[in-house]
Amino acid sequence: MSKTDKSKTDKKYGEVIWRGRKCRFGLPLSFTRYILTPTKLFKSVGFLNVREERVELYRVIDFSLKLSLGQRIFGCGTILVHAKDKTCPEQPITSVKRPREIMRLIEEAVEKERVKYKIHGRDMIGVSGAFDGDGE
Repeated sequence: MSKTDKSKTDKKYGEVIWRGRKCRFGLPLSFTRYILTPTKLFKSVGFLNVREERVELYRVIDFSLKLSLGQRIFGCGTILVHAKDKTCPEQPITSVKRPREIMRLIEEAVEKERVKYKIHGRDMIGVSGAFDGDGE
């Protein structure tokens, strides 16, 4: 059983599906952390001054994978998560180990959230402010 298949509970985030760090030369030597829960994707950057961003999974529209030569050499890759979100419409998950496996985990969690809220991908494309809550 791989490390990414184990769900764990965290005091701050609740149930955690996957936890990872940005890698440098194939090693997790960074203060950028990624956390995937059943409902949200978090990105935490910093050591003393921490900045945290989150994306609700039901708002995710599409994914793309970027594998540079250097990343491929060290078994890393960058996943771009495109979401219908005003604050962070594109959330890069930069230089993570096993990017295809992580992308599959995110896709599965997104699909579960869409089924839960009865949202289809086509419902979100081309509709500005569809989920901003202001009713306009």
